[in-house]
Amino acid sequence: MKNILFVFLISFFSFTIISCSEEEEEVKTGLFVSVGKSGTILTSSDGTTWTSSNSGTSHQLNGVTRHIGKSTNGKFLAVGNGATVLVSPNAISWEQFKTLKKRLWGVTYANSTFITVGNSGRIYTSTDGILWDDKTNSDVTRKKLREVTYGNSTFVIAGFSGTILTSSDGTTWTNRRDTSVTTEDLYGVTYANGTFVTVGDNIILSSSDGTTWTSRNSVSGDLFNTVNYGNGTFVAVGQSGIIYTSSDGITWTSRTSGTSEHIWGIASGNGIFVAVGYSGTILTSSDGTTWTSRTSGTTNNLEDISGPNE
Repeated sequence: MKNILFVFLISFFSFTIISCSEEEEEVKTGLFVSVGKSGTILTSSDGTTWTSSNSGTSHQLNGVTRHIGKSTNGKFLAVGNGATVLVSPNAISWEQFKTLKKRLWGVTYANSTFITVGNSGRIYTSTDGILWDDKTNSDVTRKKLREVTYGNSTFVIAGFSGTILTSSDGTTWTNRRDTSVTTEDLYGVTYANGTFVTVGDNIILSSSDGTTWTSRNSVSGDLFNTVNYGNGTFVAVGQSGIIYTSSDGITWTSRTSGTSEHIWGIASGNGIFVAVGYSGTILTSSDGTTWTSRTSGTTNNLEDISGPNE
């Protein structure tokens, strides 16, 4: 009886160790992944040292995201010009799928769904990053859609001419565009701490629900490309190296980036922010205030970045 019990315990603990190891491998993807011109893909675990991956495409890549789990065929997904969609299990080897239409700009994963957006109001959804459903509705908008985020049980898309779309399921969308708030082109959107923030030409807007938005006029005159959140701080980046920070999405402070290159992407994770932009520009910061230039190994424009927190 003791021998049987001993064997059972050994088997049980072996199974537990193996299961934990598999789970750890499943979620241990602490990589920053940046994408850009001519199919450029760079990866880094610390934001300082970068490695180039072969994307298999020459199309410009405009957006990148990740999904951690076993329900999709690929943990990383990149989208770009020519309706390009790339899927990878490790951000190193990539497989290309071209079943969509129009240039794609932004992509996210939330609520068990990939959503990518693009020109002419294009919206596509997928559960695995391979098979996609077209959720485009020209009655809702035909504007260029630039970025999508998720929070407070709501998907929010930011686009041109002040376009803001919301959806609870990624299928049915409502246009929240309010010309009394802004008609400027919106490029980036994020959610954190109960607040949505969207940025664009001469504008930063914030909202608690994605429906009603308020302009933050302290940043008028600057052209913003995207926004992210980490370490208790919103960070907005844009043209000519501008960087602004905020603790609440309402009051913003200008920071010195040390570059005049346009910054198009920002991500957070592993205790740092990483910003990327034109001419292979990569900057890192622990607080969003003080920034250090890093060597990317490329002079190609970098358009977006995904971090371990995303």
